[in-house]
Amino acid sequence: MLDALGITAPQEELYQALLRRPEQTAAALAEGSGQPATAVRRHLQELQDHGLVIRTPTRPATFRPAPPDLAISVLASSLHQRIDEAKLAAAELTALWQQGRIEHEPPIQIVQGADANIRHFQQVQRSTRSEVLTFDMPPYVLAGVPAQAEVQLELMAKGVTYRTVYDRTALATTEQLEAAHVLNRRGEKARVVDGLPLKLLIADRTTALVPFVLADERQTLVLKASPLLDGLLALFESQWERGTPLWGSGRAAEDISEEDVRLLGFAAAGHTDEIIARRLGVNRRTVERRMRRLMDRLGARTRFQAGIQAARLGLLG
Repeated sequence: MLDALGITAPQEELYQALLRRPEQTAAALAEGSGQPATAVRRHLQELQDHGLVIRTPTRPATFRPAPPDLAISVLASSLHQRIDEAKLAAAELTALWQQGRIEHEPPIQIVQGADANIRHFQQVQRSTRSEVLTFDMPPYVLAGVPAQAEVQLELMAKGVTYRTVYDRTALATTEQLEAAHVLNRRGEKARVVDGLPLKLLIADRTTALVPFVLADERQTLVLKASPLLDGLLALFESQWERGTPLWGSGRAAEDISEEDVRLLGFAAAGHTDEIIARRLGVNRRTVERRMRRLMDRLGARTRFQAGIQAARLGLLG
């Protein structure tokens, strides 16, 4: 019953024997318990140290039990104090361990396997405090796509900023475009480019995840503070400047409707009239007519120029 307090079964047996019949010698306890005399003397000394047994100064010495309620309460309090001291020591040891990691561990790790990658991407984002930067391009780990959207929406609701540069191939289907539009409405800042060099996620400018094996058994490079991470940050900012804002922010000009803003987003992404018509569920002539009106309004000669002009005027966020 007392093993949680560090009292062994043979020691508890002696303590119970004293509770039933106090004032016994070590020899009498050894005879009654069947334990060797040397073991009994050792156990009695440990019970004394725990405050459960009191030794009398008589000759021969006898032993009497301390009151269980008081003795066990004191023993439990002592154990709690030692636990608190151990927690303080653990905090100091953890600080030493983290310092050693910073000073001696390389800033590069590798995460292998699709499941491990999904978990690591989520963990890094959930530890983010201010900003996540991403390059979004296929191929994807399909099992991780819904989970990624869920994590991003959760963090944006908490005030974390997401800036995403989409490769044009990441917006090739209606489902992908609608998913990007949902994220934009919830706060994502998005731009699109043609030909991203790699997939990337950077959290709080201190940790970067770079998938470099894109097969089913994915492998990702994890980078901490280093010149390599600085280079990836510069790469992100250069692609961000090169990109075209993708979706509207809900503040279109008075004579340009939300549908027109969406149409301009498709144009900025470089889609043809035929593809845009399929995305919007209208015929091609309708797209051509609306695009001509928008191009005239924006002083553009091509659909892509119309998207760029709309971005410069702030119509796309």
